[in-house]
Amino acid sequence: MEKVAISIDNDNFTNIEFHASEIFRGKEYPWNHFVKKEQRIEIIKNVLRTLNDAYQEIKIFACAVHKNSFPNEDPVLKAFEDVSSRFDLYLQRISTDKKYKGLIILDKSTYEQGLQNLTKTIREEGNQWGNQLRTLCEVPLFVDSKASRIVQLADHIAYSVFRRYEANDINYFNEIESRFDKHEHFYHGLSHLQLVNPHCTCPACLTRRTDRK
Repeated sequence: MEKVAISIDNDNFTNIEFHASEIFRGKEYPWNHFVKKEQRIEIIKNVLRTLNDAYQEIKIFACAVHKNSFPNEDPVLKAFEDVSSRFDLYLQRISTDKKYKGLIILDKSTYEQGLQNLTKTIREEGNQWGNQLRTLCEVPLFVDSKASRIVQLADHIAYSVFRRYEANDINYFNEIESRFDKHEHFYHGLSHLQLVNPHCTCPACLTRRTDRK
């Protein structure tokens, strides 16, 4: 990602912060220098393509929540509970000789206290499926995304999933689809929480529906 930043502004690359939605809008520096939308789309894709050269052990996780399906639930907390559970189960699955422990690091937000409280509750009492977070060694840690390229990459992954489910735009999602945690043809690292389309053909719904047959 540093190389991508250097290609954009060699003299000021350390101050470039990658936020996918801001890049797409192109209204702020340095993204306003890229007049054509296609140029800005390519920048977002180049950030996502850094996963192509990453270790194969690196997996990604995401959850898309159809808000109208759960009108009485906070979609952020619901997504967090789902993703943290999948991450926990992944670490349990790959633990053999070693007992892996996990950390969840998030961009600073107004949800900080709520997410920390939810994690504490899940670790002590279990989530809605009755599972405790056995592998997490700490409550979520919050950092300023300006200081973390990894958090900026996570922002792009979230944007890719958002565009896939909100606008049926697979432009970005296709760049990262192979990186979601997958085991025995089942997408463990991607979930689509919705109650409106029993025939959804997204990778998450399709593999779950096939698995039940």
